[in-house]
Amino acid sequence: MKVIWSCRECGHSQSKWAGSCPTCKNWNTLVEEQAVPEEKRFVSKKPEKSKAVRIKDVQATECPRIATNMGELDRLLGGGLVEGSLLLIGGEPGVGKSTLMLQIANALATQGLTVLYICGEESAEQTSLRARRLGIDHNNLYLLSETHFSAIKAQIDQVKPDVAIVDSVQIVYKSEIPSSPGSVVQVREIATEFMHLAKGHGITTFLIGHVTKSGDLAGPRVLEHLVDAVLEFEGDRQHGFRMLRAIKNRFGTTDEIALFQMKETGLMEVSNPSQAFLEERMKEIPGSAIVPGLEGARSFLLEIQALVTATAFPNPSRRSAGLDANRLGLLLAVLDKRLGYHMYNHDVFVALAGGLKIIEPAIDLGILLAVASSYTNRAIPSDCILLGEVGLGGEVRGVSRIDTRLKEAVHMGFKKCVLPKKNLKGLSRIGDKIELVGVELVDEAIKSLLC
Repeated sequence: MKVIWSCRECGHSQSKWAGSCPTCKNWNTLVEEQAVPEEKRFVSKKPEKSKAVRIKDVQATECPRIATNMGELDRLLGGGLVEGSLLLIGGEPGVGKSTLMLQIANALATQGLTVLYICGEESAEQTSLRARRLGIDHNNLYLLSETHFSAIKAQIDQVKPDVAIVDSVQIVYKSEIPSSPGSVVQVREIATEFMHLAKGHGITTFLIGHVTKSGDLAGPRVLEHLVDAVLEFEGDRQHGFRMLRAIKNRFGTTDEIALFQMKETGLMEVSNPSQAFLEERMKEIPGSAIVPGLEGARSFLLEIQALVTATAFPNPSRRSAGLDANRLGLLLAVLDKRLGYHMYNHDVFVALAGGLKIIEPAIDLGILLAVASSYTNRAIPSDCILLGEVGLGGEVRGVSRIDTRLKEAVHMGFKKCVLPKKNLKGLSRIGDKIELVGVELVDEAIKSLLC
């Protein structure tokens, strides 16, 4: 049997080992595999000869959608599921991928669709126990505990489902391929097989994928190119909030997110994220700042908490939760150099309440003011929000989609907003509902709120 070396990241294969993949340039990603004989590979039908046509002559029709009756998910997908589409869902272990898929399966089964849930990682009994805890028990929902692809395909031909869910794609294997389940060759071949099943039989198929330690979807990068949509399910397991983000979507936009909250009865949709994130906020305490974050096309208010305390150790701690640690170090340097806040003998801890992770320059001013508030032990007014990107010179730079952010703040009852002076243009209508304070430098914002 011929031996090849395949890249875990991009799927590139070659006959010799190398320290770096020549395609994606990543190091130590080539693993030894046994090549699949040509006669055992998936062979599709020979396509008919195609003819080039003018773009204006193409008759484009709107793809029919299947509503899941889960408002957050339907909005994320652009109006619902497309018949015959192939979707990949990834997330860390224990984040709730199987729970989400069981709830989606139940929502589709209640509409009369036949759903086949392939629970390769668990037995049918284990999956049924979880389903009963969630109150899921429908005659149109079938469970199949199988990892061999031939047996799975035989059941698909027998049940003829409208929707198939594979949990997970790394556990399914083809016996004709000598590599172990989860290897680059196996994952690539299995994904190709399910793609042709989805397109050829009109079966809407979900593939659940594992996530590596670095947070990327396990398997070759070609897996993401095969599917129609890549959904990333994330959230802190110690908190209840979960976020479903579209990384790729051929039938809709990638500027949307779906927010859920994990409860005993399963995942519940969060229609008002700002209220959910701020319901436990304590007002008028030092080190707390409210910022309007933006995820895709959706804005919601978040609380940034900071704690600055003196330390006797030579190396002060710099810790952050839900925020970029490198960005925090940059902002602390701006406070020290431009404003004279001596942070070299203080421990700094900054966290984003709620367990979410936001990496956005527009919340820089909120982070910086929260740290300054804790350092001076003076509280920021509870009805004020902060918005702006901070440069190395201490200047406050403009941010995008200012209207969307301010509308959310007005909706939640905030009365004042400190924002970049550049963003004041064209905000006369919103300015009647909320007081706008434009600043050019960070020290102006500190003087207006903490002095």
